[in-house]
Amino acid sequence: MRLVAVIMLALMTAACDQGQDITGSTSVSSCPLRNYSYNPRDMKQCVDACKACDRGTTVTCSTSCTLKGAR
Repeated sequence: MRLVAVIMLALMTAACDQGQDITGSTSVSSCPLRNYSYNPRDMKQCVDACKACDRGTTVTCSTSCTLKGAR
């Protein structure tokens, strides 16, 4: 019984992660780059905006932009 309680406590603690998602964690209106010259369909612009606004890496941003429909 004690083992089950420890496992449940560990799972509940793991679910309360305070970290933020790297990509997509900021709103579109909070980043000046996206407000002025951002075309989400252009892969280079999308990746640059993601790296600048969402603090992402090239790999995560290119994947994110591809999923959003950038070419």
